[in-house]
Amino acid sequence: MIGGFIVGGGNGSARVIVRAIGSSLTQFGVSGALADPTLELHDGNGLTIATNDNWKDTQRVEIEATGIPPSNDSESAIVATLPSGAYTAVVGGKGSATGVGLVEVYDLK
Repeated sequence: MIGGFIVGGGNGSARVIVRAIGSSLTQFGVSGALADPTLELHDGNGLTIATNDNWKDTQRVEIEATGIPPSNDSESAIVATLPSGAYTAVVGGKGSATGVGLVEVYDLK
């Protein structure tokens, strides 16, 4: 899954959390949820800014401090301060797994 977003206005940058949600969707009646989503964050030129598999493996303190960490340890998240521009979040399944997933981007003003 690919989700695009644009950072603009204000002071020219934004602090965001990008989340890749999968297995926790089952609690909302979603069948076939992606069991172990992976997440890549790319800039407008396609360069990889950050990657994450299990959110607690990297940036755990920063992600928890947002107050909105993923509810399942196998889900992914990245916190970043991004300058104005276009970005792409790419969600995949670990080991090429497939399923239903959700990509979310929150501005952490």
